Amino acid sequence: MTRPTPDPDADVVQLAFDELGRMSFAEHSLESVLQKVTDLAARVLPGEPVTSVTIIGDGPPATVAASGPLARQLDQAQYALGAGPCMEAATSGHLVEVVDTGADRRWGSFPQLAAQRGCRSMLSFPLPPQELISGGLNVYARTDDPLDARTRELTARFAAYAVVPVSNMYLYESAVERAEHLRAALDSRAVIDQAKGILMERHKLSADRAFSALAQLSMETNTKVRDIAEQFVRTGELPSS
Repeated sequence: MTRPTPDPDADVVQLAFDELGRMSFAEHSLESVLQKVTDLAARVLPGEPVTSVTIIGDGPPATVAASGPLARQLDQAQYALGAGPCMEAATSGHLVEVVDTGADRRWGSFPQLAAQRGCRSMLSFPLPPQELISGGLNVYARTDDPLDARTRELTARFAAYAVVPVSNMYLYESAVERAEHLRAALDSRAVIDQAKGILMERHKLSADRAFSALAQLSMETNTKVRDIAEQFVRTGELPSS
């Protein structure tokens, strides 16, 4: 009976995923988890790659972690062009592969630029879909090792680890932004209420009439009600219409 040939890299790969499985957000920041994902992917995937994670949300595309400067440079080149494997994988949800950067003619000048910088082949694997955000794990190989089925399977596993901190990071930033908007709204309401109170006391107006006076002045001077209220509270004088 012939025994299967042992895979000399299997133990290294398993150790990498065991290390990721032991990480917790209680002990590590979201950024450090993503950095660990890209570092381990670069260590165990064939082709001596550099790796990165791209996300696309409400704003421009961004690299949230990278195993080396070359990965960031190649990501940024694609963002500047508005096209490339990482952009296509993140937006389409489909794996994008470049077998030979020197011969590929997609995405304008980007493949040739990558070849000039020592990248021989590429694999951009979309992160599992999340609400309001998309992304991809990018693998930039620097040797001629083939991007075979095993490489794709390992990249998919790393992408599954990456999507959790990416999603949590986006949700956290969204929550912070909402909190800032709420605080600004509360601050505006407070100063407007102060201005209304002064008008009510000074001119014996009702609350509605005091606010109407501020709103009317806002329209006449093309100035925000909050700014008029702030000036009135600070100086005791309303701007001239």
